[in-house]
Amino acid sequence: MSGGHAESLIKNIIGDIVRECAVRGHAVSETLVAFMVKAVVLDPRNVYYSLCLDKLMEKCSPSLDTIKMQVYFDLNYTSRREFLEDIHQVMESKLSSVSREITDSRVKTREELEALYRKVVTYILLRSGVGSPADVNTVNEATAALQSVFPHTELGAFMVLLKRDKELQLKELTMTVTGIRLFNKAGKKGEQETDLDKLTLTEALPAISTSLENELKISQSLAWRYTAVLEKLTHPDCRSAERDVPMVLLKQALYNVRQHEGFLRMLLADACLCAKHAELLQAEFSSNMKLLKETVKSKAAVPTATVFPLFKALPKLWSGLQDEAELLNILNNISINLQPFIASQAKIFSEAHLDGLLESSEVKADEQRMIESSGERIDPGEMKSHNWLLPETTASFNELPLQYNGVCGYTVVTRDGLLLPGNPHIGVLKHKEKLYVFSSKDAAVKFASSPEEFIEEVAEKAKLSPELIQLLKLHQQFSCVSPYPEVSSEGLLVNPITNCESGTQTDIHPLETNMDKSYEWNEGEVRRKAIKLLSLNADLLSKATHSTQTDMSHMRRENTTQTWLPKNAVCQSKRDGKSSVPKPQTYLTGLGGQRDGHVVKTNLTRPVDD
Repeated sequence: MSGGHAESLIKNIIGDIVRECAVRGHAVSETLVAFMVKAVVLDPRNVYYSLCLDKLMEKCSPSLDTIKMQVYFDLNYTSRREFLEDIHQVMESKLSSVSREITDSRVKTREELEALYRKVVTYILLRSGVGSPADVNTVNEATAALQSVFPHTELGAFMVLLKRDKELQLKELTMTVTGIRLFNKAGKKGEQETDLDKLTLTEALPAISTSLENELKISQSLAWRYTAVLEKLTHPDCRSAERDVPMVLLKQALYNVRQHEGFLRMLLADACLCAKHAELLQAEFSSNMKLLKETVKSKAAVPTATVFPLFKALPKLWSGLQDEAELLNILNNISINLQPFIASQAKIFSEAHLDGLLESSEVKADEQRMIESSGERIDPGEMKSHNWLLPETTASFNELPLQYNGVCGYTVVTRDGLLLPGNPHIGVLKHKEKLYVFSSKDAAVKFASSPEEFIEEVAEKAKLSPELIQLLKLHQQFSCVSPYPEVSSEGLLVNPITNCESGTQTDIHPLETNMDKSYEWNEGEVRRKAIKLLSLNADLLSKATHSTQTDMSHMRRENTTQTWLPKNAVCQSKRDGKSSVPKPQTYLTGLGGQRDGHVVKTNLTRPVDD
């Protein structure tokens, strides 16, 4: 069977189960049905999908209630950041239509201008959350504050702006007007001041936190009582006659209240964080309000550059307080909606019934069990083949991510699914990068002797009770099992193609290293070398660029030239001639004789005719 055909078949099966439950008067979601299909598949005692319908139709079933509680919580609970993002998105979606009417308006008459101005006031009231647009006094107060910073005459300049600029100006006006109104409310006495205190969560925070704490105490007390009963009935010395009680229902009830306790702890932690943030915001709000009062106190006029930033700071803090209030309301609603999922165990095991099962057994709180086992300690020197983490040798010891949600896995296996909290101070076993805690030293030693067997046994217990998968956080161990497996013709389970999260590591240098010895990282050094090369080849600056034709390039294009052949021509020139003239010669005698002798000059030049 192909993957696409199998997926289509599975969707049809889920749809059939949903419709059949609706016919029988039970409205269930597809998510719950898919989870139940997975639960049936994991249980080795089940073979056919038809059992899903029977499980979904069970009445007064703590196991089904626990699964429904887990599905509801997964669908409705998220991180604080995502909660706040959802709150802001809901606010923007509510304001989008009003904002669009203002930015897309094309007014022409005076009446239309007045209507547009009123829409701006409505937008400011809706975004600020201070007062209702249906209250006449609130509208008049907001209109007066808006006129002080944005009179009617400014609407003309506002209309010629781009749409994005209009939206930005609307937000700026909202902050300024809201700051003015909050300042005016804080300056008044009597009823208005009381309303302002209520808006700043002075009463809501303690009430919701107290309610969550009370519910948590009730769930913890029930969990401790169920644990004491099961601890008594699963003890090896317990007589068989005493075990004639619905053990399966007791375990399901314990899982139910333990899961409720875990969810309440998460909600209470978020509520405490809300209270802390709200306290800081309120302190900063009061400080800014005091500074603003001192700035404008007994002054006829204050520069806008000085007072407007103070006015705009108040709405930001106010918006933060509103976010905390809305988030607190969401957490409170989730805790209220969890109540129906713990009703079945209360019907099956009333307080009187539990008291009868307990008889004289001691009910121990989780903290008491921690104190009793704090004297036991693993000696790493005795078990050198295992890695043990101890408080004095491990940083952030109390923040370690413990397996099975901090429950002792050895007790789950040996006491038929009993959940006992592990004590990390005994010693935390690190096995295959996972951390395990135990309720006693003996449990730690025996678990460490064969951890793989105990880990497999815990998984088998979870297959029989699928609510343990989320309660003990076994999702990774069951990640290879799809909630929608295929069924072959023989009725055997076949795992379909599943998706999983995986990671890969990329090599830093996937290619061969190439060491460039001439590489220079210093830009200054590169410039120095360039200047040196220029100085050696300075005469290049005086050279002219020219082209040269070579043997390889002369045939690369077609050239045509026209040649003029030489003419046959004759020219006449004069003959060369020359003449010879005698060279003059003179001879003198008597130059080297007596002092008084006479010099005789003789002309030896030859005649021309010779």
